[in-house]
Amino acid sequence: MQKKLLTLIFTASTFLFSTAQDLRLNLFGGMANYNGDLQAKPFTFQQARYAVGLWASYDINPYIMLRGGLHLANLRAEDRFQTNPFNQLRNLSFSTNIYELHAGAEYHFLGMDNRVFSPYVFGALAGFYYNPYAYDRTGNKVFLKPLSTEGQGLPGYPDRKPYSLTQFTVPLGIGVRMVLTDRFDVGVEFGYRKTFTDYMDDVSKTYVDPAVLLANRGPKAVEMSFRTPELPTHSGDPYPPNLQVRGGSQYDDNYYFLGVTLSYRITGGSRGNTGSGKAGRKRSSLGCPTNVF
Repeated sequence: MQKKLLTLIFTASTFLFSTAQDLRLNLFGGMANYNGDLQAKPFTFQQARYAVGLWASYDINPYIMLRGGLHLANLRAEDRFQTNPFNQLRNLSFSTNIYELHAGAEYHFLGMDNRVFSPYVFGALAGFYYNPYAYDRTGNKVFLKPLSTEGQGLPGYPDRKPYSLTQFTVPLGIGVRMVLTDRFDVGVEFGYRKTFTDYMDDVSKTYVDPAVLLANRGPKAVEMSFRTPELPTHSGDPYPPNLQVRGGSQYDDNYYFLGVTLSYRITGGSRGNTGSGKAGRKRSSLGCPTNVF
């Protein structure tokens, strides 16, 4: 399912590059963050990491712009920054790189003709790849999925299937563009990604029997599943009982980007009338829109 979706998104993105006559190249740079078991706040700058993007877009009329391309980002969260005492005691952490391919559209409320500022909303379909990891007590990087920290794929836990590292998401967001020149625009964009997995952070359900975990995945799996003993004041804590709550499976994990965009119009001639009967963006003699809003 995920591979088919990625193929569809890639095809749509390639179509934009190959067929568009009024084609733009867009750069994005800003912050990335996530909301899940290790970050309870729906939106925060705390523990934010970087996000960059490159996508193509095409104005099909003054109000609608098609878009498609790639985002790269890093997400990270640690229980020690949470306010809930249970979460602080749990002491889990994770990081992951995000590789996202999307295709969608923008709707500009006021249109893009004769405007200095153009506010818009956007929606898309996207596929993304992630691979959560954490650092053990000696500072070594450890990828978490192979450890089956919550019994995924282990005997005695038939309802816990190994999660896929390729998922799909629905990006939704808002933004505003400001014209700089006949070719360049700048803007600000916020995009929230609704996912359909609760394992971006490798935390979802309960602890499992450490004997089963040890026998099937080894001592590193037990160590990375239960990290309370790493706290200076809790070095002697026993492993939690089988099926004791570890995460909250009722909500999926989500992530979001906030940043600045720079847009360069590659093709389409001047932003005035093209001479072919197709109206472009009408500019003043200085190449600027005649209206602010």
